Amino acid sequence: MPNSPKNWFITGASSGFGEALAELLLAKGDKVAATFRHQNQADEFTQKAGANGRGVVLDVTDAARVPGAIQEAIDALGHLDVVVNNAGYGSLGPIEEIDEDEVQRQFDVNVFGALRVLRAVLPHLRERKSGHILNITSIGGLRAFPGVGIYNGSKFALEGIGEALSKEVGPLGIHVTNIEPSGFRTKWAGESATFTKPKNADYDATAGKNMGDIQGYSGNQPGDPVRAAQAMYDVVNQENPPLHLPLGAAAVKGARAKIKELSAEVEQYASVGEGADFPAEK
Repeated sequence: MPNSPKNWFITGASSGFGEALAELLLAKGDKVAATFRHQNQADEFTQKAGANGRGVVLDVTDAARVPGAIQEAIDALGHLDVVVNNAGYGSLGPIEEIDEDEVQRQFDVNVFGALRVLRAVLPHLRERKSGHILNITSIGGLRAFPGVGIYNGSKFALEGIGEALSKEVGPLGIHVTNIEPSGFRTKWAGESATFTKPKNADYDATAGKNMGDIQGYSGNQPGDPVRAAQAMYDVVNQENPPLHLPLGAAAVKGARAKIKELSAEVEQYASVGEGADFPAEK
């Protein structure tokens, strides 16, 4: 349905990409059901959106609540065309030192939360034989960085889920796009993140340095959330949208570098890898 008004469901709309996207869509005349963790936030959004939207209370870690939130959105808007898995945060620190509870929370929000939304909304999209899913992953879902390994792991997982899902639902008329941002001026590197400062000096020059750099540029990232929202809107209105969309110049550069590095490594060790098969029969 290129360029026609659409009904959107966006998780994590209190700030960052979710907030910017919801505001853009309402300005363009689309309808939006946006999720918030607190009732007062949802009520404010409902009042602002009027007939074109609904604020929905949802914490994506609450598995029992997710289906009801999806149904509330469908009841309010009539149907859903686009689902945006945006809720998430960054857990930064050395892989060895982030405690297990925090690791589990990172995956519960970034992976299992998104998966709960997907499982709850797919019956609706399959019935309509149309729709578009945007998974907000990260350039950190394509390449890894020191001090960001647990976050990388969660986003690599969401990348894989989105890629496989595209092959399952593409024949049904449902598109999937993994949105892979680099640094944008959101709260990701600031108050939304958790930081486990390295205790072992062996990590100071790797994890510690990168974590310091990330904290240091918080608020000064080159990425504009409003332009990112416009890019997402444009992708959804394309007839043949991409599966992968690196967002931001650094993301495009990083994706190109990962492809080049991976290709070179595969070719260098191709004979070793190929040699692990049973010998071909003659």
